[in-house]
Amino acid sequence: MTTPLLATLLVGAVATACTSGDPLDDKQRGNLPPRADTTEGTSAPASPAPRAASPLVVKIDNVPGARPQTGLDAADVVYAEQVEGGLSRLMAVYATRLPKAIGPVRSARESDLELLRQFHEPTLAFSGAQKRLLPLIDGAPLRTALPEDKANAYYRGTDKPEPHNLYLRPHRLLTAAPGAEALTTGFRFGAAPSGGTAESTRTVRFPQARFTFDWSRDQRRWLVSMDGTPTVTTGGKRVGASTVVVQYVNIRKSRYHDYLGNVTPYTETVGSGTAKVLRDGKAFDVAWKRPLATGGTEFTTPEGAPVNFAEGQVWVVFTRA
Repeated sequence: MTTPLLATLLVGAVATACTSGDPLDDKQRGNLPPRADTTEGTSAPASPAPRAASPLVVKIDNVPGARPQTGLDAADVVYAEQVEGGLSRLMAVYATRLPKAIGPVRSARESDLELLRQFHEPTLAFSGAQKRLLPLIDGAPLRTALPEDKANAYYRGTDKPEPHNLYLRPHRLLTAAPGAEALTTGFRFGAAPSGGTAESTRTVRFPQARFTFDWSRDQRRWLVSMDGTPTVTTGGKRVGASTVVVQYVNIRKSRYHDYLGNVTPYTETVGSGTAKVLRDGKAFDVAWKRPLATGGTEFTTPEGAPVNFAEGQVWVVFTRA
């Protein structure tokens, strides 16, 4: 029988492993630039880069010790996924704006590769991955940007202890923001669908994390809170989404686990199911469909009509169906 004290110690061990010594993280080989103060700020929307439109995707740490994050407010899309121990991690997609800094940067997971197939050779910035996963990442149709290979694009901040202080200077990876055409997510933007139910707040719970979205009538967006605390950037900007998608998916065990034996969840984003779309202070019941990994996700009303999102940042939270 597990005693209350032993249960407490086990939960603490999982949290410690995922916040400070995550063995799936931080294969940060090579020398990084000297420590520097964390700065943020957003450049003006840039002209499309001359190469084929490919977004920058950054894996962002999301345990309490990693907050506040930097550059999160400049992302076009933020995906929230479950990781070991029931905690969460973010994947931020940048196409129309590149902030001065992004982070803290952390590691990739197997299910990220399926989600990233919807983009044309995206640049993935991440701190590392489990050794057995690295060959899969190397073989995926994307450009990797590891600290060991792009040392001049990364720095250690002075605001947090390691491993929660690795930051990216995106302009050292891309000369300009690629533009909205790089967002091959299948998302549609425009007028809201008819119907919907008035809603002022929505909370999505993971085993050891939660996301809350509160509608602000004045700001016309859903203000984000994580684990009960309002989400702000290092510059003090409140993070909010014009559209929130709570997408119900199959979350199964992957082939990977940490040294404590916690299995890495695999979030299946190819397939079909249901979702809640939050926009304009309303919640809409919709269906989602993504037949192929190489395509985006289609959202439709119960009658089969396409669902438009509101212009602005989109948050997609994957939760168990």
